[in-house]
Amino acid sequence: MADKQISLPAKLINGGIAGLIGVTCVFPIDLAKTRLQNQQNGSRIYTSMSDCLIKTFRSEGFCGMYRGAAVNLTLVTPEKAIKLAANDFFRHKLSEDGQKLTLVREILAGCGAGTCQVIITTPMEMLKIQLQDAGRREAQRKLIGQHAGGGRAKVNVVQLKSPTALQLSRDLLKDKGIAGLYKGLGATLLRDVPFSIIYFPLFANLNSLGRRNADGSAPFYISFLAGCFAGCTAAIAVNPVDVVKTRLQSLARGHHEDTYSGVKDCISKILHHEGPSAFLKGSYCRALVIAPLFGIAQVLYFLGVGEFVLSLLPGQKH
Repeated sequence: MADKQISLPAKLINGGIAGLIGVTCVFPIDLAKTRLQNQQNGSRIYTSMSDCLIKTFRSEGFCGMYRGAAVNLTLVTPEKAIKLAANDFFRHKLSEDGQKLTLVREILAGCGAGTCQVIITTPMEMLKIQLQDAGRREAQRKLIGQHAGGGRAKVNVVQLKSPTALQLSRDLLKDKGIAGLYKGLGATLLRDVPFSIIYFPLFANLNSLGRRNADGSAPFYISFLAGCFAGCTAAIAVNPVDVVKTRLQSLARGHHEDTYSGVKDCISKILHHEGPSAFLKGSYCRALVIAPLFGIAQVLYFLGVGEFVLSLLPGQKH
């Protein structure tokens, strides 16, 4: 129940747990999104989300569908903590004597939250994308080898020798310093700031609709649906920028795939070689990833998980 008075520590716990559960449940869909967004015309291996998941499972096994999940599971809690804390901070600073925020101030608070979260989001996405896309590139090389050999491979298993997230981090820090982990920072800002600008005000206004409980809070189903709808809307709205960000943060390229020097160059080449529809690649995957995440968060708020965890800590009043 979103407008129930919940302490900031409890919100952070709820957000962190929701992130961990959400990543575990929907990570294969996120992997499909990354691979669909990265494949370019002339080098397509997957035709849809289901096709990508089936081929990934057949060639890389169940664990292959969770390649890169460890990065997300490690960093999703601090990412959500920063985002929620920043949104609360900016909403508090922009409020006047506890009055309801105007739409403009809600947008400003969301903007501040989106800007702060990229501190964690950018390196997290940078590392995750390399691990997620390794299987696609390997499958592409194998397919090209089959065509060149004029025969069919006997074993349809992708042999991956991709580095771990820790190895990638070390290599990037050694070669390019901290800037290596923050490649695509501009595109991440262009995605996450508009996302927060859309999500937080939309959720707050949708959550205020309908009947209220006796204590003035929104019924659970209203908060749940508001979270899912606002998350889906924001995710689809910023998907074109997410495609650009994914392409820019991919360090390795498949056979005959374009390279990009920046946001403008990436947009220009995608429009020229793939058309406007390319900016919608993976949009339904992204919506399917985001909606459960915010829905799970609302379930945790409703159940009071954050408050329960805090009550178990030493020094807390029961």
